Amino acid sequence: MSGSFKRVCVFCGSMPGVRPAYAEAARELGRVVAKRGLGLVYGGGAVGLMGIAADAALQAGAEVIGVIPHGLLKREVGHGGGVEMHVVDTMHERKAMMADLSDGFIVLPGGFGTLEEAVEALTWAQLGIQAKGVVFLDTEGFWQPFLKTLDFMQQEGFVRPGQRPLAMQAATVEEALDKLAAFRPPPEVLPWLRPHQA
Repeated sequence: MSGSFKRVCVFCGSMPGVRPAYAEAARELGRVVAKRGLGLVYGGGAVGLMGIAADAALQAGAEVIGVIPHGLLKREVGHGGGVEMHVVDTMHERKAMMADLSDGFIVLPGGFGTLEEAVEALTWAQLGIQAKGVVFLDTEGFWQPFLKTLDFMQQEGFVRPGQRPLAMQAATVEEALDKLAAFRPPPEVLPWLRPHQA
């Protein structure tokens, strides 16, 4: 693992979903992150896939950092023991801090919030605001409809062919982490904005 790749941020659901494979993917992420000596950054909740990934990482000895807004602290049952918890004022602050603390993003199954976080990370990469990879862990083919939508956006002229690869996919946690560690922005990504201008 690259010496500059130290923490991975996971975007995932605050519910477990209907398929056991989703929870197992979250557990595997926590275990493999710890096995590789990495830290895990996540949304701070103790419920759903968030809590499952955090618990697995903690049990395996990884550093786990949670970032959660005041308004969600009770609703998502902020994680207790072992997590370095940061409580912020807004969702915008949450996402910015999660990005600052991590060196890449893995997207597990989830709902509106998970998708919104992932798309913002992709947009920041497209604009050159950050140079960190985004990998969709395609458990049970969960992300195929979304990835096909990105292909359609490219086909219709709204996503440049050189920028479509920013949304990577992986079948396993190991593959996802390998792709993040090796990620370099494609040549078509220009630093249109600096982080302070976002």
